[in-house]
Amino acid sequence: MSYITHADLAERPGALELAQVASDEHADEVSAELLDAALRGADTSAWPDEQVQAARRALARIDDAVQDAAALIDGYLAKRGYALPLSPVPSLVQAWCRAIARYLLHKNRRSMDDKDPIVRDWRDAQRLLQQTADGKFSLGADDAVAVHQTDARFANQNGPDQRWGQPDGGRIFSRDELRAWR
Repeated sequence: MSYITHADLAERPGALELAQVASDEHADEVSAELLDAALRGADTSAWPDEQVQAARRALARIDDAVQDAAALIDGYLAKRGYALPLSPVPSLVQAWCRAIARYLLHKNRRSMDDKDPIVRDWRDAQRLLQQTADGKFSLGADDAVAVHQTDARFANQNGPDQRWGQPDGGRIFSRDELRAWR
């Protein structure tokens, strides 16, 4: 299952960047307008057939990167015990999928240093996925795995009416106990 759609990718990072990195090597770059139309499912009949075919090949490369990113994400989430594929997809997972796919599409870039936002986003996604797999990070408020697997140190083991070890569930310092502090 894909965690991000073509329309999501048309919005961010955008057709211009995707055309630059997903076009055929040693060939003319696919027009950003054509790729945007293809990503959004719009009519592409106004462009010549060879350009439309080049855009379809670029879409295939984009789909390959998205599927590779989704497989990587699924590997981390399966380690934690999530039921896959995720439905609905948390926005955090969409952002991770976008960052990883974008990094994979930029594999031929010359500058891949730590200050590059593409590398930074990819490393952040990898780090957060590892923390999710280790149980240190949650996918959000609707995270079923995090809710059901709470840390035993914080679980209420005395029953619903027992708080902080008090048999009556009352205050630790009552007025009677604080009288000596006057």
